[in-house]
Amino acid sequence: MNKLTTLKEAILASGLTDGMTVSFHHHLRNGDYVLNMVMDEIAALGIRNLTVNASSLFNVHSPLKEHIRNGVVTKLLTDYMSAELGRFISEGGMDTPVEFRTHGGRPRDIELGITPIDVAFIAAPAADCMGNCTGNRGKSACGSLGYAIPDAMNARFVVVITDEMFDYPLSEPSITEQYVDSVVKVDSIGNPAGIVSGTTKITRDPVGLAMAMQAVDVINASGLLKDGFSFQTGAGGASLAAAKYLMDLMLEKKIRGSFGLGGITGFLVDMLEAGCFESLLDVQCFDLKAVESIRHNPKHQEISASRYASPWAKSSAVDSLDVVILGATEIDCDFNVNVHTDSNGYIIGGSGGHSDTAAGAKLSMIIAPLTRARLPIITDKVQCISTPGSSIDVLVTQKGIAVNPANTELTYRLRSAGLNVVDIRQLKEFAEALTGIPAKPVHGNKEIAKVIYRDGTLLHTINNVN
Repeated sequence: MNKLTTLKEAILASGLTDGMTVSFHHHLRNGDYVLNMVMDEIAALGIRNLTVNASSLFNVHSPLKEHIRNGVVTKLLTDYMSAELGRFISEGGMDTPVEFRTHGGRPRDIELGITPIDVAFIAAPAADCMGNCTGNRGKSACGSLGYAIPDAMNARFVVVITDEMFDYPLSEPSITEQYVDSVVKVDSIGNPAGIVSGTTKITRDPVGLAMAMQAVDVINASGLLKDGFSFQTGAGGASLAAAKYLMDLMLEKKIRGSFGLGGITGFLVDMLEAGCFESLLDVQCFDLKAVESIRHNPKHQEISASRYASPWAKSSAVDSLDVVILGATEIDCDFNVNVHTDSNGYIIGGSGGHSDTAAGAKLSMIIAPLTRARLPIITDKVQCISTPGSSIDVLVTQKGIAVNPANTELTYRLRSAGLNVVDIRQLKEFAEALTGIPAKPVHGNKEIAKVIYRDGTLLHTINNVN
């Protein structure tokens, strides 16, 4: 007995019909072939009016536009959306508003039955004939399958799609056979080189390096940098530089941290191997060095999206996080952060784990230059609230450090350490003196997206761009 079948047969066996929900994960990021492959087969079968619940959507998924135009897809749920599909949505290309959740809010709503999944399609670089699967091996290895685990455990029907079969039983599976209904073997599930979406290199920009150094100064002065320290950072150039400077400081001070968290890069792997952390808790690998590490190092642990950040879980890793370094496209004088839209109001991203980690960490830090493309990053009011200002402690720029007035202890600590602490409004005025005050983009009356906070409440709505 085995569960091997074709993609068409798996779809038919699932009982997928008009109006249902299908789900996908994004661990192959911009190298993913599975979502487009599945949606083309579904369209060929004449099934329509579907909801697509994808943990993130990248430019490679732009063929969804045609499925939306043709009525195959009528609703999108996601945590992040790249610019190509984001422009289509921003210009009113879809009748039903997109629902943006967070990386913790998505598994919460799946597990609570708020966003039930009829059929989950799971891209798996390695699988056996019964559906045991992992991302740690195979020619398309992507590392952790953390975002797919809630889908597999809660969907009515689960299809594993792989391009490399292993003998049964597959050792150390991420998802096990009792959750899987069908296994489909295809030529290729994607290009693992597409995992590396955006920069995963330390910036050489003097401004970025200056901000990274200041960020580490803030961490050092905060009182949190001691044995047992836990940390998460993103894959941007300045964030990676901060990780490098932090590693140097931890080694100099002989500080042994507890864990690094989140989407794991090769720089966090370096910190693990240098003895800065006891373990890495990995919901997603951001580069191929992280993929190699999770395959071989038992201290590099795969975790589910629920364990990573779900506010409904009895506990999640973000609740034990000391420091997180995050980015922003905009931040306002109340420390609200926008990571959903660009300066023209077009969708270019999403919260992902931004608001989850900001809510959970003891110290939530934004690193951002005062200006981008001759536009100030600090504004009176962000176009979209992705993360509420109540969760943000500090903004680090090349011209100074702004601390949320609610965090009086941090202000005292940073000033006592001699750091350049300034009011966020002063930074705003300084930037505007360089750039002028930009005109706000003009939005239409059509609601194109809802930003849903990690606890399920509506945080913001986004309207179309005229």
